[in-house]
Amino acid sequence: MTLKMRSRNGFLTLVGLVVVMLATRSGLAGNLHLQDASWAIFFIGGFYLADRWRWGFPALMVTAVAVDWVAIRYYGISTYCVTVAYGFLVPAYATLWLGGSWLRRRASFDGLGLLALAASALIAASVCFLLSNGSFYWLGGRGPAPTFAGWRVGVATWYWPLVRVCLAYVATAALIHVLVVGKLTVPVRPRAARMR
Repeated sequence: MTLKMRSRNGFLTLVGLVVVMLATRSGLAGNLHLQDASWAIFFIGGFYLADRWRWGFPALMVTAVAVDWVAIRYYGISTYCVTVAYGFLVPAYATLWLGGSWLRRRASFDGLGLLALAASALIAASVCFLLSNGSFYWLGGRGPAPTFAGWRVGVATWYWPLVRVCLAYVATAALIHVLVVGKLTVPVRPRAARMR
């Protein structure tokens, strides 16, 4: 594959991820009420754009911040989640990107590949949750004085709903990948030479 074609494919992949982020993070999908796919987008970006991280990750990060800014400035979305902890989204999303990049080097169309997909997505989403939720709880100043007991309640309330959405989007993307790449069929082994 030529460098020009690879660059075009990378650009088209990035555009697709940005469109999904715009539709789900901003609520522009209208009555569809899609869950925010941002976590999955960074994981998927890490998978498809691993070697283009110098522009891929910053482009997605700028898109996420821009969507938040527009939603707050022009659509009346609350600033409740925008605190000093907002900056922790960079390492949180980087964790997702790294999870996708790690998976790219180990991806395969077999049981081991499925296990690597599930493990990398779950671990990356869990670390992302701990960074984003933990920084918001401990540094955000949006509630009473933080305590470990209070944080445990927040983790119990928010961990699985947020991680589940990420995993559902990643699973959907993996299924689409398998269907597009055409690896759904089992490879046929060559027949042994017939005995005469």
